[in-house]
Amino acid sequence: MIIKTLVENTSISKDFGNEHGLSLYIETNALKILFDVGASELFLKNAEKLGVNITDVDFLVISHGHYDHGGGLKTFFKENTKAEVYLHHLAFEKHYAIRPNDKLDFIGLDDELKQNKQIALTSDQFYISNGIQVLSNVVQRETQPKSNRGLLTEQNERMIDDTFAHEQNLIIEEDGKTLLVTGCAHNGIINILEHFQEIKGRMPDYVIGGFHLSSRSGGNEDSDMIDRIGKYLMATKAKFYTCHCTGIEAYERLRSVMGDNIDYLSTGSEITI
Repeated sequence: MIIKTLVENTSISKDFGNEHGLSLYIETNALKILFDVGASELFLKNAEKLGVNITDVDFLVISHGHYDHGGGLKTFFKENTKAEVYLHHLAFEKHYAIRPNDKLDFIGLDDELKQNKQIALTSDQFYISNGIQVLSNVVQRETQPKSNRGLLTEQNERMIDDTFAHEQNLIIEEDGKTLLVTGCAHNGIINILEHFQEIKGRMPDYVIGGFHLSSRSGGNEDSDMIDRIGKYLMATKAKFYTCHCTGIEAYERLRSVMGDNIDYLSTGSEITI
């Protein structure tokens, strides 16, 4: 399985543009998958540099209803007119963030796109094809990340704290191995892994994605909590690749706990698992 990072907050070199967002290209034995499309058309420009033809993508999964994961959706529809696009049925709700200056920013998806014929709405455990599914409805055993603070949803003309019911995670099972892909893990990476284990009866072999340990709205996660998360992740025996909303500082602390069991994916990186 080949994974290429099309968009992330950082880049491996100046040859690749970066932005606050995430987009991953995943190539399995049989399928070409896109997971998120970043905040803009940048994923397309970087895809070309990495030898990825977006028109060949078989399907796209959008992890949740925030612009930094679905902002490139309009560009995707222009380039690829056949691939199904899987979003949680709550993804097009109105999402906002309170910025440090108390400004309320809309951070949701373009509402005009929700009628596109390529969109397939999901919930709970949704099976895309043999060995591939999306997982939502995560049980909250642990508190959600501190950095979720300041992220809101509009319901009945009122602003409430986002519960992140619209967030989904991708599971790919191939050749006896399992990959779990998270967008931001707003529901908490420990909660997601516990939910995965409850359903699958085991932990994944590989985990890729953001863990939301830093945020422009809610600040950074406490060091003690990051250490606790690192110890938990180590106990799963999985190999972790993180990026985006984990934050470099939090990643370095996780790395001090986990060593080679965790690595960072920047824009332009390519890994084979």
